[in-house]
Amino acid sequence: MTQFERLQKRIANSGYTSRRKAETLILEGKVEVNGKVVTELGTKVSPSDRVSVEGIPLELEDKLYILFYKPTQVITSVSDDRGRKVVTDYFDDLDTRIYPVGRLDYDTSGVLLLTNDGEFTNLMTHPRYKIPKTYIAKIEGYILREQVKALESGIQLEDGMTQPAKVKVKKQDKTKNTSLIEITITEGRNRQVRRMFEHFGFKVTKLSRVSFGPLDLKGLGAGEGRVLSPHEVKTLRQLANQGSTK
Repeated sequence: MTQFERLQKRIANSGYTSRRKAETLILEGKVEVNGKVVTELGTKVSPSDRVSVEGIPLELEDKLYILFYKPTQVITSVSDDRGRKVVTDYFDDLDTRIYPVGRLDYDTSGVLLLTNDGEFTNLMTHPRYKIPKTYIAKIEGYILREQVKALESGIQLEDGMTQPAKVKVKKQDKTKNTSLIEITITEGRNRQVRRMFEHFGFKVTKLSRVSFGPLDLKGLGAGEGRVLSPHEVKTLRQLANQGSTK
């Protein structure tokens, strides 16, 4: 029996992009099935159907999931028009294309996932799945208890209220007027952690993501990566499914 699947899922499973972005590309008339432009999101395709996106034929690739220790001063992208180093430069020897899952700022180091699985990318990055991500931030200033409570309950940023966070003050130095803080969030907005501290007037001088769900940097140095085990991938998927039901 022929197995049909939605066109946007086929595109996401190819590793070309996420399902949400695939839907946009379909609506924009940039997807062809068997040589004909398709703009209907409900379209279903079979394994034998030829699908092209933006003129590029899709080839289903073996799925690859990588945990990478991103150094600072590296762009979370597959290319940079200013010639700066990007995360995929560290994986030039791979035969398959991979993409970063979400992003870490240029000056932020730590855990970053890369994959060719668009559906997995959506599970890891969409806020509805509530994947916990933990950061260690060094800030200029002495954070107060009421500010910690505000961060934990959610604060108003220019793009909306933040979801509840977990915050732990690791160390404070009154002489140097600095604080070292562990913060766990379940979103991934642009520069979110930095903006959360800037909301109270604090400047973040150092920021590192130390864990992504159950994954941490153990055994890795900056610029190093490893392939995730099937069990780790399954655990991340389960975590996303649990998060969507909360």
